[in-house]
Amino acid sequence: MKRYCLALDLKDDAALIEEYETLHKAVAPEIIKSITDAGITVMDIYRVGNRLFMIMETEDDFSFEEKDKMDRDNPKVQEWENRVWKYQQALPVAKPGEKWILMEQIFALPG
Repeated sequence: MKRYCLALDLKDDAALIEEYETLHKAVAPEIIKSITDAGITVMDIYRVGNRLFMIMETEDDFSFEEKDKMDRDNPKVQEWENRVWKYQQALPVAKPGEKWILMEQIFALPG
């Protein structure tokens, strides 16, 4: 198992944030399947203010590149991504076209 943490911002608008959270209460089965088919076994998203944190646990052979390719080839995922981009905005450190940014782990409890 591997664990990844990613971050993304939402537009700082309470109504849009509420809509975004409502969308995530009923994610389409095709989107869930695309996530699990890529080897993601756990995906949790947390919010503070307009900042989102995603925690993913994956199978050992998970690849972001392969997941990106699968997503590009899946019209339902593309429709979802276009829909949620209305609510999202790139982090200030994002490169052009980059959405979720992989976070660097800076501490782990010894043991």
